[in-house]
Amino acid sequence: MEVRINKEVRDYTESIFFGLSLRQFAFSLLAVAVTVGLYFALQSVAGTEETGWICILGAAPFAACGFFKYNGMPAERFVMAWLRSEFLYPRQLAYKAENTYAALLANSSVREELRHD
Repeated sequence: MEVRINKEVRDYTESIFFGLSLRQFAFSLLAVAVTVGLYFALQSVAGTEETGWICILGAAPFAACGFFKYNGMPAERFVMAWLRSEFLYPRQLAYKAENTYAALLANSSVREELRHD
């Protein structure tokens, strides 16, 4: 017996703080912390406008990680899958046939003429 469940029910996430899920809220706090840190670190070095842009650019990746989903994967799982597919696994899989029968006969005392196609 199969019970059908609507997609909206399966994709439900509980909101904890300010309508955000725990994951989104944690990454938002991390983005705010990075912004505050960058602001105080660059306040005396750069002007106000440049510091504002650097704070925005510094916080954007952390804020995006909380809301990013691709094929049901959160940001860190997507990045790991991308790194594996781009750098760890080969681009083209080459199939090499191995004739196990010929390899076994080469070491045996029975000599037989083998044709390799």
